[in-house]
Amino acid sequence: MYVNWMKLSWNMGMLALESQKVIALRLAKLSIGGKGGSQEATDMVSEKVAAAGQAAVSLATGKSAVAVTKQYRKKVRSNLRRLRK
Repeated sequence: MYVNWMKLSWNMGMLALESQKVIALRLAKLSIGGKGGSQEATDMVSEKVAAAGQAAVSLATGKSAVAVTKQYRKKVRSNLRRLRK
């Protein structure tokens, strides 16, 4: 049980750090404007709704908090890679 708390703490900490990077890159893209900024704003909202729904389903089907946090981190890291290009 202690290991699960450590995994959850690690994943939550990393999620917070990675999310801040994504926020910074998104703000830069939004501030530039244009078609890319507009598309990013649309994607940002739709991704959040989809991720929240996926997390709710995962929790409802009995997945652990560690598993749900890993799912979120996977999405955030994907956005980070995409925005760094």
